[in-house]
Amino acid sequence: MLSLHNSKETKAICNAVEDLGHEPVWLREENAAISVDDGDVSVEPAVDVIANRLLLSNTDQPAELLGLATTFERIRPMLNEPNAVLASIHKFATAATLADWNIRVPDALLALSNDRLNEGRERFGEVGVYKTAIGTHGGGTWKVDLTERVNPKVGNRQAFLQKLIDRDDEKHRDLRVYIVGDEIIGSMYRYAPEGDWRTNVALGGAVEDATDDMPDEAAETALYAADVMDLDYAGVDLVEGYDGWYVLEVNPTAGFKGLFEATGTSPAPHIAKLAIEEVGGEVDGDDVDRIAATLDDSRPSCAPMPKPTPTEQPVIGYIEEVVVTGTSGSTQALAKSDTGATRTSIDTQLAAEIGAGPIKSMTRVKSGSVKGGKARPVVDLVIGIGGNQHTVTASVEDRGHMEYPLLLGRDILTDYRVDVRKRADVEEAERDEAGEILEEE
Repeated sequence: MLSLHNSKETKAICNAVEDLGHEPVWLREENAAISVDDGDVSVEPAVDVIANRLLLSNTDQPAELLGLATTFERIRPMLNEPNAVLASIHKFATAATLADWNIRVPDALLALSNDRLNEGRERFGEVGVYKTAIGTHGGGTWKVDLTERVNPKVGNRQAFLQKLIDRDDEKHRDLRVYIVGDEIIGSMYRYAPEGDWRTNVALGGAVEDATDDMPDEAAETALYAADVMDLDYAGVDLVEGYDGWYVLEVNPTAGFKGLFEATGTSPAPHIAKLAIEEVGGEVDGDDVDRIAATLDDSRPSCAPMPKPTPTEQPVIGYIEEVVVTGTSGSTQALAKSDTGATRTSIDTQLAAEIGAGPIKSMTRVKSGSVKGGKARPVVDLVIGIGGNQHTVTASVEDRGHMEYPLLLGRDILTDYRVDVRKRADVEEAERDEAGEILEEE
């Protein structure tokens, strides 16, 4: 199992391999190495076949992990090979590939220039979907008012427009179909939570078993999509329009939690079986069915013990200069760090300038002595700090009477150590003063 993270899915697959009578190996930072010695290439620890579950969509450097996976894939058989994963994590590459194979996908437009993207936005109507090409768990996806301009990039990530497929007479839902090999392991309907239109389980979406009653068209489309994308296992997301089923995404590292909750079936032993049989091993199908009735995501016996090295969190200032990005622009702004605030907040004027939104829902925020707090709208924002980007759901409020238009809450600060002596506004003033002195001299 090639996985540098501690997801439930990775643990479940490793446990399933062992439960099926074979030896699991978890390749991760603490133990993995590849050696070239006098022309002989070896992998440490020794493995026969690799199941690739590197998470690429939520990292700033997906090419580095793709290169790592490619290195392993060149010397050992691999499920979900890097080339297939690359095309799948890029949502527009997925759409273009599927459309070229006559699989129905929503109309979409990716353009590298601002002018070209906005020239074409009218064809999607007044409301459309705006996505970063790479994103996960519903992050980087917005329903936008297309009477306003949008940017071809969100931060440093390419973005595109897509037609909104929605049946107005039903609560918004989509269909997740989980496929291993050429078999549907299970499927579920996912319903958007209150105040949102996205159905991701990570965002609080509800689930319902669809394995036995999903339409044949949807099942056949999902199987065909996974085959076209050349993935050994995948979660295929579809949505029903008035004229049939559309494929939204093909996810090579789809989660199991919602699927198991809805269907009572874990894909883990099915993935383990596929890997074992890839290199000539044998697996009893009855054992697979028995193990699939449980999602065993406990710490596997093959998990390497991490070395107890102290990890130093990056430092953020009490006042920090950040880059804040919405659907129509980015700008630099000074932000105040507030460890007492649960949620990041943005001034209404700044939110309007960058096209923050649309409003996802309302949240109630405690404010002074006001009983119950005030109701404020919340929107998705991308905030860049140094070389890191954070997609957060921020509250919008009038901060015109306050010195700083942004307040960073614990949804961001949990990743940093706050130094109250560090102030970007003071440092800027000192730099300006030093510049004036130099000019006078």
